[in-house]
Amino acid sequence: MLYDILKTLVIGMLPILEIRGAIPVGIAAGLDPWLSFGAGFVGNMLPVPFLILLTRHIIQWMKKHHILDKFTSFLERKGAEKAETVHKYSFWGLFILVAIPLPGTGAWTGALVASLLDMRLKSALPAIAMGVAVAGLIVMLATFGVISAGSFFG
Repeated sequence: MLYDILKTLVIGMLPILEIRGAIPVGIAAGLDPWLSFGAGFVGNMLPVPFLILLTRHIIQWMKKHHILDKFTSFLERKGAEKAETVHKYSFWGLFILVAIPLPGTGAWTGALVASLLDMRLKSALPAIAMGVAVAGLIVMLATFGVISAGSFFG
């Protein structure tokens, strides 16, 4: 069980997968859904403060030294695309960006946008945490819907 919790937590930490991938993996491994949610949530939130505080500085350093120029351009472009709504609605814009469990959204993208917009950690972190929680609940409900549909046809 500890292995499955750690696996769920680590998957939650990964960009792209985040809590959206962690919860179904945890449930499929036999974890209680709320334990899967908790491990996925903690895993998804662990890198966020570091991302908010360091991303902009790392990108600037990489650009200065021409390290992974295409990657830094990609990050800036992706952040700029998402930043318009967040800039307009601030806290709630960031919350909505993170809460929608679709590709290109989530805590990593939210932290990137918050960092590029120079948002303070004390306002960005709660918005991202609330968004991760809502995304996790949506994924958990969707996972149960798929399981229920499978048992209906099976």
